[in-house]
Amino acid sequence: MWTKSYSKKVKGLKAEDVWKVWSDVNHWHVWQTDVEYAKLEGEFTAGNSFLFKPKGGPKINIEIFKLETNKYFTDLTRFPLAKMYGCHEFITHGDTLEIKTTMSIEGCLSFIWRKLVAEGIVCSLQDQTESLIKRVATLQAESKQS
Repeated sequence: MWTKSYSKKVKGLKAEDVWKVWSDVNHWHVWQTDVEYAKLEGEFTAGNSFLFKPKGGPKINIEIFKLETNKYFTDLTRFPLAKMYGCHEFITHGDTLEIKTTMSIEGCLSFIWRKLVAEGIVCSLQDQTESLIKRVATLQAESKQS
């Protein structure tokens, strides 16, 4: 199994606030510049799936594989003869929150899907995390004003 992670520790954010942004799948395009759209019908719960369309890429069905509210969720993308997992964790260390994403891929053809998809995702994890932090901070500021 191939695995790569990126994490960042930040002060002033709560796991609950980060969770609200991540679990709002239908608005991912607002803060992720590489997302054309993501559509979730129903609740953000394990076993449910959503349609995901990256800019310049094909539509993909992604399953919410497992989750624990305000702590982590793992999504699963199925490719021919390979599975790709994205684990998104929110780890509290006192007054600091660690936002960590781990991408992994397994299966007979994982080496192909790693090159075609997973490595590109890993290269964008830092930007994705920074955009997530910015979005959460913006929403926090807006809620304080109202």
